[in-house]
Amino acid sequence: MAEPLPDVAGKGPLRGSGLGALTPGEAPTVDALWSAVGKTRGLVESLAPGLGFLITFTVTGELVPSVTAPVALSVVFIVVRLLQKTALMPAVAGLIGIGASAGIALWSGRAEDNFLLGFGANVLWLTALLISLLIRRPLLGYLAGSLAGDPQWRDQPGTKHIAVIATWLWAGLFALRLVVQVPLYLSASISALAAAKLIMGLPLYAAWLWVTWLLYRAVYGSKASPVR
Repeated sequence: MAEPLPDVAGKGPLRGSGLGALTPGEAPTVDALWSAVGKTRGLVESLAPGLGFLITFTVTGELVPSVTAPVALSVVFIVVRLLQKTALMPAVAGLIGIGASAGIALWSGRAEDNFLLGFGANVLWLTALLISLLIRRPLLGYLAGSLAGDPQWRDQPGTKHIAVIATWLWAGLFALRLVVQVPLYLSASISALAAAKLIMGLPLYAAWLWVTWLLYRAVYGSKASPVR
């Protein structure tokens, strides 16, 4: 199952990224982290589809209702957004990912294949982060530098060092997901896989955002206010 992105109000080219709500240098607050994961709506839209799959499969053990439940929930989210006249793209993107995952599982006839698309996304992110480290252009440095208005971050030892650490941190997240979840997939431990995906989804995403923010707070917090 593809992981829906939290609905956050980012800045500039990083709109839609959780980092967009956690500008480096600002004092970390629970409210800011809550905004970064999309607040109540983001929490519900991120967790409900996976929870729907887990509950339905645990109760029925059947493929069709298990993959249909997340799709139905995603459609409900779109309808609610239409009625409330709020941004549709986060919910539409979630529906596309969840629908594609369901399609793969229905095509193969294996419930565990509902998670293949998520594995692919983790592999892509891990690969991109590792390549950026290999060529000495740590991806998190560009993201944080854009938010902080610091295009010269690579010329400063402090920000460059933190960029490397933060990029390794996020590479570790995607690698950890694969290390834990792929063996569950291979053993067809579907309920355990669904539970692991829930736990290692938004909760770990929020924790990694918080740690990344603290890392950058150490280098940007002591500087003059960055250009916004």
